[in-house]
Amino acid sequence: MAYADPELELYRGLMDYPERFESGFDIKAIIGALFAGFVMMPGAIYLSLIAGVGLGGAAQWTIVILFTEIARRSFVTLRRQEIYILFYIAGALSTGGAFAGFITDQYFVQSPPAKGLGIATQVPPWAIPSPYSEALLRRTFFHPDWLLPGLIMLFGQVASRLNWFGLGYMLFRITADYERLPFPFAAVSAQGSTALAEASVKEETWRWRTFAVGAMIGLVFSAFYVGIPTITGAIMTKPLMLLPIPWVDLTRNTETIFPATPTGFVCELGSIITGFVIPFWSAVGGFIMALSTFILNPWLYRHGYLVRWKPGMDTIQTSFQNWIDFYFALGVGVSIAVAIIGIYVVIRQAMVQSAERRRKMAAGEIQRGSLWEVPPGRGDTPMWFWYCMAAFLVSTIGYIILCGVLVPRFPLWWVIFFGLIYTPVSSYVDARMQGLTGMGVGIPMVKEAAIILSKYRGIDIWFAPIPMTQAGGTAASFRVVELVGCRFYDIIKAELTIMPLTIICSLIFWQFIWRLAPIPSSVYPYAQKMWYLQALQRGLWMTATMGKEALFMKAWNTGRMIVGLVFGLASYAILASLRLPILLVYGVVGGLGAMPHGIFPTFVGALISQFYFVPRFGARRWKQYATVLSAGYWCGQGLVGMGTCALAMITKSVSTMPY
Repeated sequence: MAYADPELELYRGLMDYPERFESGFDIKAIIGALFAGFVMMPGAIYLSLIAGVGLGGAAQWTIVILFTEIARRSFVTLRRQEIYILFYIAGALSTGGAFAGFITDQYFVQSPPAKGLGIATQVPPWAIPSPYSEALLRRTFFHPDWLLPGLIMLFGQVASRLNWFGLGYMLFRITADYERLPFPFAAVSAQGSTALAEASVKEETWRWRTFAVGAMIGLVFSAFYVGIPTITGAIMTKPLMLLPIPWVDLTRNTETIFPATPTGFVCELGSIITGFVIPFWSAVGGFIMALSTFILNPWLYRHGYLVRWKPGMDTIQTSFQNWIDFYFALGVGVSIAVAIIGIYVVIRQAMVQSAERRRKMAAGEIQRGSLWEVPPGRGDTPMWFWYCMAAFLVSTIGYIILCGVLVPRFPLWWVIFFGLIYTPVSSYVDARMQGLTGMGVGIPMVKEAAIILSKYRGIDIWFAPIPMTQAGGTAASFRVVELVGCRFYDIIKAELTIMPLTIICSLIFWQFIWRLAPIPSSVYPYAQKMWYLQALQRGLWMTATMGKEALFMKAWNTGRMIVGLVFGLASYAILASLRLPILLVYGVVGGLGAMPHGIFPTFVGALISQFYFVPRFGARRWKQYATVLSAGYWCGQGLVGMGTCALAMITKSVSTMPY
C-alpha cells in the first residue's frame, strides 16, 4: 500500500512516491565500503595534498559505475536502493577521514604563523601534542601523546553521528511526516539513483558516454598535471612539475603596475570544467570582483589603506596582508549581508508557499500528517522519534560535560545554549526552509562571535568540541532515502559500517603518507603553498582571545564591517530593482578579496558554456551533460591519483628500508 501524500502530486513528474520499500544494504554495500576505504581514500588524500582537489562526487560515480558494469556482466541488475546505499557509503569514505584534522593541526602548531603569533605553545595537549613532542618530530600517531586527543576524537565520531542522526530524523518526522512539506530538491536527488538503476539494464546511455569522455580528459590531463609530480616526487628530492601547482605566480612581475595585487593563474583544467557547471551569472559576478581588484588594490595602497604590503611579496603574503589591512572586516560585513539576503529571500518564498498550503488545508486538498504514524515498510516505527530524541540529548549532554572538563573557565551556559537551544531551533528553521523551497538558511560566524563576545582569554576554546550541528540537511537526506524506497534501518547499518572503516583506513593511510615525507613539504605542492595561508587566517581568529595587542584587534575595523554590510545589502537592492540575476551578488561576494588565479579560468569555462554549448544543446540538456562530464573528469583525475599514489607509496617504502 502506498503512503499517500497529496502534496507529492506536484512533483510526480520528477519522482513517484515508492509503492514499496526495499532493503539496499547487502554484501555489495560492504564490498563497496571496503573499496572506498582502501582504494579511494588514499587517492583522495594524495590528491588533496598535491593538487588541492578531492574526489568528491566523482568517487561516488566511480564506485557506482564500476559495480553497475560488474553487475551487468554478471547478468545481475542493481536496484536503486542498492545504488543509493553505495552512493551514501562512497561519499562518506572518499574523504580524508577521521585523522585528517590531526594532520592539519600538527602542521598548525609547528607552523611559522602559530609560532610567530605566540599560539603554538598555548595549544592544549588534549587537542594536539606539543610542537616539541616526539610524536610530531617522528611523524607518528603511535605515541602516548596522541592518546588523549585520540580518545576525544573517537568520542566525537560517535557523538556527532548520534547528534545529527537523532536530530535530523526528528526534524524529518516533523517537517515531512507531520507538516507534509514537499522537499522539492529531494526528488531531483533521488532521480540519480533511479536513472543509474535504469541504466544498469541497458547497453549504453548518454550518461555513460559523457562520463567516459570526461574520464578520458581527466586521465590524459592529470597524467601530466598530477601523475608526473607524484612519481618524480617519490624518486627525486623535488618533484618535476610540467604545469605549476597550484598556480603560476605573477605577483612580483606585476607589482610595479598593480601594487598590492595578487596576480597569476591556475593551470588546472578542472577550473574551466567547473565553469561549465556553476551558474553563469555567479561566474560573472566573481569575474567582475576579481577584475576590480586590479583597480581597487592599487588605489587602496596609494591612499594608505594597504600599509602592510611591501614590494617583493608573493601571492600568499600579499593576500594575507591585504586581508588584515582591509578585506577581513569588510568580508565579515558582506558575509552577514549575504546571510540576511538569503534568509529574507527564503523566508519570503516560504511565506508564500505556506499561505498556499494553509489554503489547500482549509479546502481539504491536503491533510496534515501525524507524528505517531509511519508509512508501512519504511523501516522505522513511531518509537524511533523518542529513540532519536534520546540519542540527540545524550550526545549533546556528553558534549557539554566534555567542554566543561576541557575548558572549565569558559562560561558553560554558552555551550548549553548552543547545544540545547540554538542547534535545534536553527536546524528546524533550516529543515523547514529546505522542505518548502529546497534552500537552507544559516548565519555565518556565530561560534566565532560568541567566543569573542564571551571575553574569554585563552587558545583552548578554539579547539573545544562545542555542540553546533546544522541538521536541516539531514532531514532532507531522509526524504531522499524515502523517495528512493530504501528502508531507514539501512542507513543505520551503513553508518555502523562507515564509522570503524573511516577510523581504521584514515589512520593507516595518513600514518603511512605522513611517514613518507613531512606534511606539508615540497613533495605536496598544494599543501606547501596553501596551508601556510590557512594557518595565518586561522591564527588571526585565535588571537581574538589573546588580548588587545592581538593581531585580530589590529585587523578588526567596525567601520569597514558596516561598509561591507551596506555594500552587500545595497547590491542586492539595486540588482533586485533592475531585475538582474541575484546570483550576480553571490558571485561578487565570492570574489571579494579573493585571489583571481582560479576565478579567471572558471569565467572562461562559463563563457564557453553559455555562448557555445548552451545554444548548441539547450540550457537544460547541456547542464545535464556538464554535470556528468565534470564527474567523469574528476573520476579520471582520481584514478590517476590513486595509481600514482600507489606507485609512490611502494617506491618510498622500498627506498626507506634500511637494507
